Amino acid sequence: MKKYLVSIISIGMSVLCFILFSVIGSEVLADGTLREPFFLIPIAYLFITIAVVSMIIVFIKNKNYK
Repeated sequence: MKKYLVSIISIGMSVLCFILFSVIGSEVLADGTLREPFFLIPIAYLFITIAVVSMIIVFIKNKNYK
């Protein structure tokens, strides 16, 4: 469990970013500009990438120790 902690936290943070994006929503302001929390999508993909890379590293390390 301790080995996969970075992966689990990263996956949780990416899911949280996607949930926050859908909960906050988007709106059109009176001057016609779109207001949405678009920055959450790339952050979520960054966390997914971190999770996948850390899982691969842990898998390779476990494979080498056996």
